[in-house]
Amino acid sequence: MSSRLEQLTAQVLAEIESAGDEQALRQIEQTALARKGELMSLMRGIAELPPAERAGFGKAVNAARASLEQRLEQRREAFAGERVAAEVADERFDPSEPAMLPAVGHLHPITLVRREVEAIFMGLGFSVATGPEVETEEFNFDLLNIPRHHPARDLQDTMWLQSGQVMRTHTSPVQLRAMRAAGGVPPVRVIAPGRVFRNEQRDATHEHSFHQVEGLMVDEGVSVADLKGILATVLSRLFGGEVEVRLRPHYFPFVEPGFEMDMRRVDAGPDAEWLEALGCGMVHPEVLRNGGFDPERVSGFAFGMGLDRLAMMRHRIEDVRWMMSGDLRFLQQF
Repeated sequence: MSSRLEQLTAQVLAEIESAGDEQALRQIEQTALARKGELMSLMRGIAELPPAERAGFGKAVNAARASLEQRLEQRREAFAGERVAAEVADERFDPSEPAMLPAVGHLHPITLVRREVEAIFMGLGFSVATGPEVETEEFNFDLLNIPRHHPARDLQDTMWLQSGQVMRTHTSPVQLRAMRAAGGVPPVRVIAPGRVFRNEQRDATHEHSFHQVEGLMVDEGVSVADLKGILATVLSRLFGGEVEVRLRPHYFPFVEPGFEMDMRRVDAGPDAEWLEALGCGMVHPEVLRNGGFDPERVSGFAFGMGLDRLAMMRHRIEDVRWMMSGDLRFLQQF
């Protein structure tokens, strides 16, 4: 058995020395040194030796295996060194060239705008509120002073569920829940960003699923001046420069009076085009009552603007359908 061990050790060592590449070393490792290899097969015959010789022979086998594995690893490192040297010598390889950066994800443009809007309003003392996307008719319409005959309730405008609930058409119900959570005690300053749904025919400017941020401020003595001042500040910070705003009368069932707010950059000059920015107004007394507040004691303003539209204005995106496309060619630009 001892002579067989010496013979096998010398044979494997010679094969390691003559191996031409790393693949040959792997083959030697599998056939000679692996658990079921030739060297370890000698251990299975140890029972045929006299008891006094078994321990010594086992140690000899393990020592031979360790020695061969050490030499095999040395040869493997030598091959690796030769391979690296050949790559460095290749004129097409430039070791000073920066490594390729790992692929990283991108925040969606709507997420970028939403986070920026949230940061601006939180800096002005507002908190961020959320609510369910599946709403009751009561919170989505009734408590917001939207009449039964209003066209917004029609099937062609609203996604009704078989349960009688709706996919929320705006985030105004979140504002109403925030008022009720306050228990009639002012102030209330919240914004409600989130996804909303309309039964729309998709085109470059319309989507059935899009994103809004709506806001509410309720306190004693809140006026249109507060509305205009706060929203002008927000728009100035969003667009990176002082903006001029104007209010145009507009009807919304949940505010009275209601306005459309237009804006233009001051540095663009007096002839710059006005851009429609958002809808807003003073909270309707009936909505204040439904939220648990006394309209004789407090007042408030509310507003709503599309996050998709803000992102499109910021990044000069011409088709809203890109927003929900999931197309990596679009998303990797941000």
